[in-house]
Amino acid sequence: MRKIVIASVIVSLSMASAALAANAPKPTISMAHARAMALKLAPGRIISSEYEKEGGIWRYSFDIQQTGNVQEIGIDGRTGRVVENKSEGKVDHD
Repeated sequence: MRKIVIASVIVSLSMASAALAANAPKPTISMAHARAMALKLAPGRIISSEYEKEGGIWRYSFDIQQTGNVQEIGIDGRTGRVVENKSEGKVDHD
């Protein structure tokens, strides 16, 4: 029974996340442009990327694997402004 409840919660959260993404405003800058900006700030290999609402704004979020470090870069999807540039340590904690 517990496994069914956990599976139901996971499915519900996935559906809510998909609905939220479907209602996302169209960004002014492209994912490709935001990706180039992020890699310029933190050269490395992008291990995850998404367009998400965080801190009240829609932004691109990139986790970039560097030598011994994962750097998270956030780019505002409307303005192209860098809204986050922080180290997550040796592994991604998101």
